[in-house]
Amino acid sequence: MARKRNGESLGQDLGEPAAGNGLLHRRAFLQGGIAFTGGAAALAVGSQPGLAASAQANPIGNGSPPWMTTPGKLFSPYGMPAEAESGVVRTFALNKLAPGVGSSRTPHHRLDGTITPNGLHFERYHNGVPDIDPAKHELVIHGLVDRPLVFSLDKLLRYPMESHIRFIECAGNSASAAGAAPPQANVQSIHGLLSCSEWTGVPLSVLLDEAGVQKGASWILAEGADAAGMGRSIPLDKAMDDTILALYQNGEALRPEQGYPMRLVVPGFQGNINVKWLRRIKVTDGPTQTRDEIAHYTELMKDGKARQFWLEYGPKSFIARPSFGVNLTGPGYYEISGLAWSGTGRVAKVEVSADGGKSWAEAALNEPVLSKALTRFRLPWQWDGQPAVLMSRATDERGIVQPTHDEWSATFAPGQIYMYNGIQNWAINDKGEVANV
Repeated sequence: MARKRNGESLGQDLGEPAAGNGLLHRRAFLQGGIAFTGGAAALAVGSQPGLAASAQANPIGNGSPPWMTTPGKLFSPYGMPAEAESGVVRTFALNKLAPGVGSSRTPHHRLDGTITPNGLHFERYHNGVPDIDPAKHELVIHGLVDRPLVFSLDKLLRYPMESHIRFIECAGNSASAAGAAPPQANVQSIHGLLSCSEWTGVPLSVLLDEAGVQKGASWILAEGADAAGMGRSIPLDKAMDDTILALYQNGEALRPEQGYPMRLVVPGFQGNINVKWLRRIKVTDGPTQTRDEIAHYTELMKDGKARQFWLEYGPKSFIARPSFGVNLTGPGYYEISGLAWSGTGRVAKVEVSADGGKSWAEAALNEPVLSKALTRFRLPWQWDGQPAVLMSRATDERGIVQPTHDEWSATFAPGQIYMYNGIQNWAINDKGEVANV
């Protein structure tokens, strides 16, 4: 009798086709992974051997490598990546006329899993990173409250804290893909203004309840302590829901570029709503209309109207491997792997196409699939060496499906770039080279 997992049959045929152009059934991953010395060899083209090297070609008794013959390095006060991984770094886009304005991007095509290392989390600055003395920094809550309050870092550390895994995405992420001509650039360049971490801090609702929000209040203004004084308006309902005042990222205190000593994490909302170096929260009866939300982050629609305070991300995904610059080395078995997410909640499913959208196969989602967090998807693929077009599309738990580029473009006026979530297409030629189409 065939075994089952998650209600799916786990038959013996791991090479069962699921869609056109070589996509295989996700049950290969639901079963716990293909054994490359068996399953992968069975999936190989013709007589191609499995992915593992032959034990006869590399006998253990053929001597020891040099790192087994000398003592290793001693302890270090803070761990660093292996020297061979020194190329896995952020890339930068700087404003030459304003050196403090710019961003850095996460190399998703060089990572796996869903948690972004602290040193690779993307950055976005409006006037550089402030050098804040945590002993002197304070957070003020005022406006339409019964009791204006002032919090030092020491006081906030006494409150009960929560930890949540959440993504943060810049509103300008993937902006280059929104235009008519697809950029010939890698995942990091196109989709690198996106990261995911475990954030630990105090629920903002606890502090607002302590201040006593007055009747008639409907928004808050959050302002940072950077030289730009960056400020954004946030609906009060969202502030009272799942927003946290974060003090830690992935277990360690926030790094300066991520808002040390305190920042907001507003799950599912556009990146700069997650105000860093937080110094002030003003409770108001409407949006404040700061320069940061008037000069930017307002989208012009095809009908000539403008959409303001469109803050929640829709479903989105991209394939990280293979992708531009991550080419194939010959026909055979490959794993298609990428990331999916939605600001509305959990990812319900991710579908992959290898024939430009003519047919689709459902990918396996790595557990846990969390709300407003990155989700890793995987699908086995048997490439026959012929041209292919790889695509992925995410559907969230509300049933909203990631749009195509044409569908997105039909909604917005030309030149609009914020909150772009169109499907990413990678074309592979017969040499295994990947281009953006």
